[in-house]
Amino acid sequence: MTLRYETSNWYQTPLYYDIIFEEDTRREGAFIEAMQERYSDGGGRRILEPACGSGRLLAEMARRGYQVTGFDKSGHMLEFARARLEQEGLEAELLVRRLERFRMRRSYDVALCLVSTFKYLLEEQSAHSHLKSVARALKPGGIYVLGFHLSQYGDRTRHRERWVGRRNGTQVICNIQSWPPRRRARLERVRTRLIVEENGGRRGLETHWWFRTYNAGQFRKLLRKVPELELVATYDFAYDQKRSRPFNDDQLDNVLILRRR
Repeated sequence: MTLRYETSNWYQTPLYYDIIFEEDTRREGAFIEAMQERYSDGGGRRILEPACGSGRLLAEMARRGYQVTGFDKSGHMLEFARARLEQEGLEAELLVRRLERFRMRRSYDVALCLVSTFKYLLEEQSAHSHLKSVARALKPGGIYVLGFHLSQYGDRTRHRERWVGRRNGTQVICNIQSWPPRRRARLERVRTRLIVEENGGRRGLETHWWFRTYNAGQFRKLLRKVPELELVATYDFAYDQKRSRPFNDDQLDNVLILRRR
């Protein structure tokens, strides 16, 4: 029988979202800790995660002894994050904020934003304002760990990725498809299809959205407008702490280490 997909917003189903991304959490946590030790100018333990989602990285960094603050615009995500932290006996400050522009009451040693969340900022001004807000929230010498995909404008194929996650009898299969980037509009269309199997049932959920596109030159141009931040290192989504690499279009999956001057 052909599975019919319900139109959905996968940020309103935080459990399924969390199951899909859980696999890399410990590796990401170890990477973030190593990046602070290597590139920040201070030894503080205060972390900020814009668009913290289900709170998986907040929980991981709290387990590692950090004081964590996260914000998100999704009430569903924040409710889930709050419950998971309380269940594990972990402390965190959770706030309602948006990526585009925010102000925090204190300064942080590390900020982080992974899995291409930055690309939800569809306009240049929004992306610029976000980076300025991060710079304002960081202590001098603090770092921003920013992960996102670059686009190949000459590539006209559709790209697909697939993940499978399981937890407590629930299985989630995630298929993500992206369409060729539109260079002039600086947009790419993305679709996620989740196949969820739980309690003996099976359902399909489908979410569509747009990402802003970047090649290396476009991001460098944006970063020059935020002189408070300097690019000090680049890695990829393997999170191999021993393998930094140049930031260019040869590698599409990038994790940038930006340091507050």
